[in-house]
Amino acid sequence: MNTLRHILLTAILVVPPAQGETLEDAWRMATERDAGLAAVRSRTEAGRAGEQAARAERWPKLTIDGSYQRFDDAPAFSFPVGGNTFVSPELVSGDDFLMGRARVEVPLFTGGRVTAGIDSATQAARGAGLDQESYEQDLRLQVATAYVDVLRARRALRAAEATVASLTAHVNDVAVMVEREAVARNDLLAARVTLADAEQVRLRAENRHAMALAAYNRLLGEPLDRVPELAELPADTAAPLPAESVDALVERARASRRELAGLEARSLALAGQARSENASRWPQVGLMADYQHLENQVLDDEDFALLGVGFSWTLFDAGRIKERANALQSASRAVARDRDDLQSRVALEVRQAWLDVREAAARVPLTREAVEQSEENLRVGRELYGVGLATNTVVLDAEALRLGAVSNYDNAVLDVALGNLRLKRVIGEL
Repeated sequence: MNTLRHILLTAILVVPPAQGETLEDAWRMATERDAGLAAVRSRTEAGRAGEQAARAERWPKLTIDGSYQRFDDAPAFSFPVGGNTFVSPELVSGDDFLMGRARVEVPLFTGGRVTAGIDSATQAARGAGLDQESYEQDLRLQVATAYVDVLRARRALRAAEATVASLTAHVNDVAVMVEREAVARNDLLAARVTLADAEQVRLRAENRHAMALAAYNRLLGEPLDRVPELAELPADTAAPLPAESVDALVERARASRRELAGLEARSLALAGQARSENASRWPQVGLMADYQHLENQVLDDEDFALLGVGFSWTLFDAGRIKERANALQSASRAVARDRDDLQSRVALEVRQAWLDVREAAARVPLTREAVEQSEENLRVGRELYGVGLATNTVVLDAEALRLGAVSNYDNAVLDVALGNLRLKRVIGEL
């Protein structure tokens, strides 16, 4: 009996050495293969490209175009001279001609439109980058949750297997006692029914373990039927609560959460677009240089160059520019309000995560002691039953108590680890 108790206690409580696939490995595989993250990265690249395009608006723009044309019959100048009509040679030789043009344009004054556009694009690119960081943290927490689910299911399966092994040994002991007519046959029947129930619990635990592995593999882009050997969580995930107060953690979250900074960047980007739209009501002045080549046999030159200053000014547009700017300003204010709302939700998330970790940490020593007491209760129950001082029900109830105590302990330990990871995420430091 003592040897069996030692084996069961070791199988349930002893943590295997850290080996196999770690949480860091899981995070690395997920970030390499997640399609959603790849899409967010593409949006970040698009934001950076948009910023560079906005900055390029300050620089000269060179445009080159050309064409080849052919007349069915090339025209010529015809006009009266005195009493006669003068007819020039055909404008082009051979009824075909080439035309080319090079044009350089440089903005001189835009009323702040270009500057505002650059500011808007810069904030939009910043917001896209912050969205990527936020998505990466969400993905890491999602993977960590799936990882812990696998560990939880694995521990539950091991506990169920240990219970089946213990009950099998008990059934064998009762069978021997029935043969010796030391106990009633009804004890054997009750033990076998309890063993059958334990087998069902083991089968359900095995199924939950397989489902947890499939969900975990899907996040990593691996085959769903892969069976990795997951390492236990690193020691820092089971660390006690941070030394700071919950209010200090809330302040850290408000300073670190990418979602808050991302909303601020989007609000500023929309405000910049509104300023850029408003600036288009001012005169738009630019310097232009033009070079043209026109193949002909009538004009005295085929190459022309010019330099000038041009401007455009929209004096009346029925309010189009104004209303577009107002729409952008309203959108900017709406995003700012969203940020204010998110700030209060962040405070609630931090407080809730902190309370969850505190509660789980308080459960660990209680459940550890309960496991030790349930093991002792089972040992005493078996010894008393073996000498006829206790009923078979005492042993079977002790088995159920031990399984419940082990499950509670495993859940408490894993809840602390997962709670710490969630606390890091809501603070913005995962």
